[in-house]
Amino acid sequence: MKINRLWLLLLLNYSTARAATWTVKPDGDNKHQLQQTIDRAGAGDTILVYPGLYKPDQVVIRKPLHLKGIDFPVIDGSKKYEIIAIVSPGVVIEGLQIQNSGVSSYKDIAALSVIETHGVTIRGNRFLNNFFGVYVQLARNCLIEDNVFKSNATTELNAANGIHCWKSDHITIRNNHIQGHRDGIYFEFVTQSLIENNISENNIRYGLHFMFSHEDTYRNNIFRHNGSGVAVMFTKRVTMTGNTFEKNWGGASYGLLLKEISDSYLAGNVFSKNTIGILADGGTRIKIEGNQFRNNGWAMKALANCENDTLVRNNFTGNTFDIATNGT
Repeated sequence: MKINRLWLLLLLNYSTARAATWTVKPDGDNKHQLQQTIDRAGAGDTILVYPGLYKPDQVVIRKPLHLKGIDFPVIDGSKKYEIIAIVSPGVVIEGLQIQNSGVSSYKDIAALSVIETHGVTIRGNRFLNNFFGVYVQLARNCLIEDNVFKSNATTELNAANGIHCWKSDHITIRNNHIQGHRDGIYFEFVTQSLIENNISENNIRYGLHFMFSHEDTYRNNIFRHNGSGVAVMFTKRVTMTGNTFEKNWGGASYGLLLKEISDSYLAGNVFSKNTIGILADGGTRIKIEGNQFRNNGWAMKALANCENDTLVRNNFTGNTFDIATNGT
């Protein structure tokens, strides 16, 4: 055992010593130079991308690399392509402005995709005018933090999600600002993940939308002025604490929809100026405590198919109606 540990330590030190730093600068060939440098670099190397405009067909990263932008170089998809695809573990993408991905009605085209891998970090980037911003599929232990997502969607049909995660686990989404997409953040079959300290606003449909995504935690986020606030659907063991749901207003709007969920916990949230603060449809064994309901149309609507739920120590202030139900 001692020999194996020593061998591993020497191998790690040898790999670190060999790690190289590469540079990419605009030189007239803004279509291929980034991919060519990635292909030449070794596993564990750092690539510094200097300011300028790069317009590749698509960049594919198949090895652990740190791709770091200096003063936000622009990686532009010309409204045709998926811009960056990551299929290797241990990749870090930092400090880039990734913009103008392709748009498709039948294919999930993203500014940046993370497919069937793990340990990827996407930090401090700008995602502008893209279809999907970051698309995560069959991944685990990934971090998406300190990014800006801004698109200009006008209808659900021509829009996609800012951060889209499917069949993944242990994903952390932190300190991002997302606006102008269909859904700000979308989870489907995503488990044991954390969403915290994000601002998701002015999205066409939901600030956060998740389905069949169990044992997740959502805390200290702001969901503001979205089409229909947040939807939690067909899910169990969800914790939502310290969030703000505000100004989700319209004929079919709510701050939070709880649809067929169970064994979940909501505490310390603020629901302000929504058509409906919470709409509960098929909620079972949900504890709702210590929340603030302020100046909503209905603070809460609980349909008759809700069972064994507990509401304690909530404050209701200035709502047109506090609690309504269609049952007894």
